[in-house]
Amino acid sequence: MTVWQLARTRRWLGYLALVVVFAVVCCALGMWQFARRAEARAEIERVENNYDSQPVAIDEVLPELGAFDEDDEWLPVRVTGTYLVDEQLLARARPLEGDVGFEVLTPLLLENGSVLVVDRGWIPTGTEGDEPDAVPAPPRGEVTVTARIKPGEPLIAGRSAPEGQIATIHLPDLAERLDRPTYTGAYGLLVSEDPAVEDMPTAATRPEPDEGPHLSYALQWFVFAIMGFFALGWALRQEHRALTADPDAPPVPSRRKRATDAEVEDAILDAG
Repeated sequence: MTVWQLARTRRWLGYLALVVVFAVVCCALGMWQFARRAEARAEIERVENNYDSQPVAIDEVLPELGAFDEDDEWLPVRVTGTYLVDEQLLARARPLEGDVGFEVLTPLLLENGSVLVVDRGWIPTGTEGDEPDAVPAPPRGEVTVTARIKPGEPLIAGRSAPEGQIATIHLPDLAERLDRPTYTGAYGLLVSEDPAVEDMPTAATRPEPDEGPHLSYALQWFVFAIMGFFALGWALRQEHRALTADPDAPPVPSRRKRATDAEVEDAILDAG
């Protein structure tokens, strides 16, 4: 039987099918990693293009309350209005440099009657653990705010929060709480306020340009797919050699290890 005849047997065709399935899964995972890398690179490009841009009017990037174009993420907008301090909320379980705290979300009532949720920054968890010791107050009266727009977060089922706090920045939920016309496509990440106040939450920092290890992971999955076929070929060849070996052939003598001088001397002493 030749190696190709052996490969066409039902058992080895089954092995081949398993390897093909394994390779398809590996390639799919590799393509998924490429897609994740593309998303990371797109985010890096958005930061580079928008982060340091001049502020624009909010109507230019958010023409409707529910509108948002992901290419406009991090773009600064400038709005004027009055903070609704009594409607302020804290987004809980927010990490910063190894600590966990809260994001301070203060609705800003604009001159046209709509509301933009403004993330004024991060504050640490207090001594009680479930709430901060103090929340810096925003400016009173009319204020001009510059903020970078960010998309809202998805609603995560099963997460709850105490009164005055939220588990996720889900803008439709915030709009329902406020019971006012509210931007649900994006919220604002505070850059500056005029007039300014002395006591402020910790401002958000510029995201680091990091696309992650997705490229290396993708290449590894493709290598695994190729290795599956090499492993199948090696196993097939080993079985073919075993099947075609001559049973009457004398065993191949093993190369005897040459005795050292010390071993020779020990053998003479033992013989004497």
